[in-house]
Amino acid sequence: MVAVKPGDVRRLSRKVGEVRIPKVGWVRFRWSRPVEQAKSFRVSRDVAGRWHVAFAVIPAPISGPGTGAAVGVDRGVTASAALSTGELLNVPPLWETEKKRLLRLQRRLARAKRGSKRRSKAKTAIAKLKAREGDRRKDWVEKTSTDLARRFDVIAVEDLKISNMTRSAKGTLEAPGTNVRQKAGLNQGILANGWGQLVIRTGHKAPGRVQMIDPRYTSQTCNACGHIARESRESQALFLCVACQHQDNADINAAKNHRDTAAGLRGGCAGRLAVGRAGEPRTSTRPPPCGVVAVGILCSSGRGGCQLQVELFKVGVGFVVISLLTVMEGELCGETLRT
Repeated sequence: MVAVKPGDVRRLSRKVGEVRIPKVGWVRFRWSRPVEQAKSFRVSRDVAGRWHVAFAVIPAPISGPGTGAAVGVDRGVTASAALSTGELLNVPPLWETEKKRLLRLQRRLARAKRGSKRRSKAKTAIAKLKAREGDRRKDWVEKTSTDLARRFDVIAVEDLKISNMTRSAKGTLEAPGTNVRQKAGLNQGILANGWGQLVIRTGHKAPGRVQMIDPRYTSQTCNACGHIARESRESQALFLCVACQHQDNADINAAKNHRDTAAGLRGGCAGRLAVGRAGEPRTSTRPPPCGVVAVGILCSSGRGGCQLQVELFKVGVGFVVISLLTVMEGELCGETLRT
C-alpha cells in the first residue's frame, strides 16, 4: 500500500495514465475509471502473471429511479440470476474451444514431471484461462449490479449461507461422505455463478436498498395463490401449482415471492397446521414458521365433535389470521395444538 502524493498520478490520454512507484519510477497503466481522489494505491501480480494497480477510491452510490419499483432476485446454477420481471441472466462461461483447450492443458499437467519447465508452462496457461473466466464473471457481476441499482429502488435477495452450501461432502476416514463428486460439481456451479459477489456489489452500489429474504419454502410457494407444496416443482425449471394449476418458470416464481415479501404483500415465512386422526394433535411435518405463534382453544366436547379455534399472529407484518377447524371425533378439550 502506497500513499498517493500530489503529482504521483497523471493522465496521458483518455485510456492511458502513469503512476510514480517508489524505487521503480513512472509506470503506465490502463485508465479505466476516475482516480483523482485516490488516497493510496497497491500494485499486485495475479496467478496468470498480470500486474495490476488498484487505487483506493470510494465510489458514490447509484441512485434508484425513485418510483418504488421492487425486484426479486433468485440465484441458481442453471440460471445465474432470475428476476421477478421474467429475465434470466447468466454468467458468460468459457467458449467451447476454450473448454477443450483447458481440458488438454489439465491432461498435460497431469502427465508432466513435478518441477519441470513443461509443468510450469502448463500451470501458467491454465491460470490464464481461469483468470479469463474470472474476469468475465466479475464483469458480469459489475454490469448486473449496476443495472439493478439503477432500475429498482428495492432489491430482494434470498439470504443464503453460501459458505455452508459449498462445504465439501467428503467427510472423514471414520465417516466418509456420499455423492462426493456430485456435491463437488454443485459447489463449482455455485461458485462459478458468482452468487456472493452479486449481492455484495449490489449492496455497495445500492446501500440500504437490498433486502435479505428468508429462503424457506420460497421455491415451493405458488406466487398466484400462495399454496405450498413440494410436488409443485415438476422439474428444475418448471413450477406447476397443484392447487390452482398456475404455471411459471420455477426460478422466476421464487423471485416473485422474494419481491412480494420485500414489498409486504406476502409473509416472509410459511407453514402448515396439521391435525391427526381421531382428533389427536400432531406436529406439522414442516418446521415452525419464523415469527408465527399458534395457540389452540377448544370448545365444549360432545358426540357431535368440537370446534378448534386457531389464531396465527404474524410478528412484524401486522396481520392476524383466524381459522376454524372442526374435529369430528375425539375429545380434545384442554389440549393445545402446536406447530
